[in-house]
Amino acid sequence: MSSIKDVAKLAGVSVATVSRVLNDKGYVGQSTREKVEKAIKELNYKPNEIARSLFKKQSNTIGLIVPDIMNPFFPELARAVEDMATKLGYNVILCNSDENREKEQAYLDVLKQNYVNGIIVSSNTLTAEQIGELNIPIVSIDREISKGLPTIVVENKKGAIIATRFLKNKGCKRIGHIRGTYGVVNAEERCEGYTDVVAEEPWFRKSYIVNGNYDMESSVEATRELLCLHPEIDGIFAANDIMAMGAIKAAYQLGKKVPEELAIIGFDGITISTIMTPELTTIAQPIYEMGELATTILVSLMEQQSIEKTYYTLDIELIERKST
Repeated sequence: MSSIKDVAKLAGVSVATVSRVLNDKGYVGQSTREKVEKAIKELNYKPNEIARSLFKKQSNTIGLIVPDIMNPFFPELARAVEDMATKLGYNVILCNSDENREKEQAYLDVLKQNYVNGIIVSSNTLTAEQIGELNIPIVSIDREISKGLPTIVVENKKGAIIATRFLKNKGCKRIGHIRGTYGVVNAEERCEGYTDVVAEEPWFRKSYIVNGNYDMESSVEATRELLCLHPEIDGIFAANDIMAMGAIKAAYQLGKKVPEELAIIGFDGITISTIMTPELTTIAQPIYEMGELATTILVSLMEQQSIEKTYYTLDIELIERKST
């Protein structure tokens, strides 16, 4: 592998001159620049990006912090971010925070130390104060952190209303809800949407709502408890697809047939929902579009371009499959 010294020797110039050409800093005559560029091409020299980042105090890199890489929603989102970042000439560093405040702050510190140009983050713990201290462009996705911060979300409450009404229209007489983590904005909005539809029903009880914590195994236990307490339930709206899959597993364990005895609908539209049995009916988010949009906005901010607006609410879509 060639070094910067090899380039300087072949071009007949100093290492400092090669560095000025690479970093486009300082004056270099046209003929000298051409000799350096020719030497770089002949030697197939690849600059040390870490060293360049230290010199320029910035890099062609953006950070992506997600709360749970085990949830297929976030790898799909990461794929969209990476695809768009690559098109725009940037690399991506992926960080999994586990919704842990200390771990998230540690990642923020590492990303800043590596001179990332900007960060896309999905967080329920990051504060406006932490954002201000970073002093680099930030875009929030899936969850709102603070007013004025560029944010991309979907119609969570609307989607929950559509899901719950869909179950009613399918003939479900008693509909339960497996909610997401307490305190997470989209979980609260989806729970509100469900409640808006069923609150006036004579059968409704608060015990028809259980916490699946946005996790498959937690939702298995939550669903078992729900169905044991309320065996009359014939429909379940789960606040994400992973929990809906957990609900299907619990139904199988309890000997309930899906959808004949229990209809189940999720929320997200992750790819894996199409390959399970039965295939999952879901409220689909435009996951790829969210990732593309977040990256485009972030790069615009990093390159000091104006953006159309700071708050984007994308629509959702009901996709009916075999679980209902």
